[in-house]
Amino acid sequence: MSLPNLAPIPELYVSHESAQKLKIEAGNLVSWDLTPRQICDLELLMNGGFNPLKGFLSEEDYNCVVEDMRLADGSLWPMPITLDVSEKFAEGIAPGTDIALRDQEGVILAILSVTDKWVPNKAREAEKVFGADDLAHPAVNYLHNVAGPVYLGGPITGIQQPVHYDFKARRDTPNELRAYFRKLGWQKIVAFQTRNPLHRAHQELTFRAAREAQANLLIHPVVGMTKPGDVDHFTRVRCYEAVLDKYPQSTTTMSLLNLAMRMAGPREAVWHGLIRRNHGVTHFIVGRDHAGPGKNSAGKDFYGPYDAQELFKKYEEEIGVVMVDFKHMVYVQEKAQYYPANEVPEGCTVLDISGTELRRRLREGLDIPEWFSFPEVVTELRRTSPPRAKQGFTVFFTGLSGSGKSTIANALMVKLMEMGGRPVTLLDGDVVRKHLSSELGFSKEHRDINIKRIGYVASEITKNGGIAICAPIAPYTATRRAVREMIEAYGAFVEVHVATSIEECEARDRKGLYKLAREGKIKEFTGISDPYEEPATPELRVDTAGVDVDHCAHQVILKLESMGLIKA
Repeated sequence: MSLPNLAPIPELYVSHESAQKLKIEAGNLVSWDLTPRQICDLELLMNGGFNPLKGFLSEEDYNCVVEDMRLADGSLWPMPITLDVSEKFAEGIAPGTDIALRDQEGVILAILSVTDKWVPNKAREAEKVFGADDLAHPAVNYLHNVAGPVYLGGPITGIQQPVHYDFKARRDTPNELRAYFRKLGWQKIVAFQTRNPLHRAHQELTFRAAREAQANLLIHPVVGMTKPGDVDHFTRVRCYEAVLDKYPQSTTTMSLLNLAMRMAGPREAVWHGLIRRNHGVTHFIVGRDHAGPGKNSAGKDFYGPYDAQELFKKYEEEIGVVMVDFKHMVYVQEKAQYYPANEVPEGCTVLDISGTELRRRLREGLDIPEWFSFPEVVTELRRTSPPRAKQGFTVFFTGLSGSGKSTIANALMVKLMEMGGRPVTLLDGDVVRKHLSSELGFSKEHRDINIKRIGYVASEITKNGGIAICAPIAPYTATRRAVREMIEAYGAFVEVHVATSIEECEARDRKGLYKLAREGKIKEFTGISDPYEEPATPELRVDTAGVDVDHCAHQVILKLESMGLIKA
């Protein structure tokens, strides 16, 4: 392969002097507050990480990317990079409008000159980009339930890059990395993409990849948005820094990539390759089930184990980066070292610990052997993932009005307070309505806002080691999932469906609400004029008909014990 072209690549920033003037002018423009994912995308647009893109995709480019993995001019590009906005915001925007793009603190980062506005076919986007319109895929769920319904496209004028207060010395733009490689005279650079902590097997495979390619090594972990439930990036970077000492300093470096992953498997692998080319890399390690999101709704993997490698290989020349196969490394007990799984000497004992097993050992405080991971990494993981019995968690009751949610929640709170050890907070639906959501009505939009507020408070309680008990009606599947993802970033989410029938709920309705709803005097009443979407797979399902409250609360206690969240 020819030597890497390490000349600077185009950035979308204006000069410092122009930026100061534009900032003042942009203050008078209509502005859009960017979501965390949009901030990640904007940063890589502006610094050249998404070269050749000059902004958010036009409708024509978007359609070509979705259908054929190419921009309208024929350039290879597999991922739609779009600015999704609300219908309300889009109403006031027409092509030819300039918009100020702000971060979540209100700082103006860029100006978007809108050329296109359209309502995409999201089901088609899901099918083509992610392989299935299946909400079990985190990016498909984001597409349908989080992203705005209208897309805006057009070129970007960059004013300033997003501010990062963490790990500043580890964050490099594509041109900063290219300059670093030029300075050191590195001719070949193999990049390793990761969103997980590094263990000994990863170290072995990166050593081998660099040696086989006769290349220097760039450890290039993603610190933007990854998959819900992943280890937070602060912990991961501390783990990476602990492992970096194990690599030769003269041939290895590490840089952080603020990328919002889509977990799109094969397309994502091609996308990662193009991004790494922009960072000056010549080789790229592509793993088995690279950037796969796990299981689909039928319990099968979204992508085949080698689909990503095959698609990358197909476009390797166009990407301009050589693929290095990820070797599945296993520990051979008799040899006391790692081997590729297909090179294990006959008759030898293979030891391996899966990601699921690692999480179980962390959760239960069990030993993690030194042959699997470095003590420094295990120490960091234990700091942020203590045994489950010491973590915060949320119990989330959902069910119809009058099903008994609040009564069981109160009983559970008392039982947990009797046990002691962690603070317990009850976020009852009526109490939350009074103190957090008094201005909200009962439309779907307002119900969603109310439940997400409860989820946010519960996630903060969980993050800080407490127990949150929530008892709203929470009728919508998508909103409950959003709350689950919020909370599972910090601890366990235990969904309890109080499955009392509507007939039983009506029979015990002391306030006469069901009667008023049937008479049309209460609009949008769950179970009558508004749907209740039953949880398909809650952690626990209880029915309060003919069963006393103490028994129901005890069922929840038994479930929490079986999950290791409390000890009897």
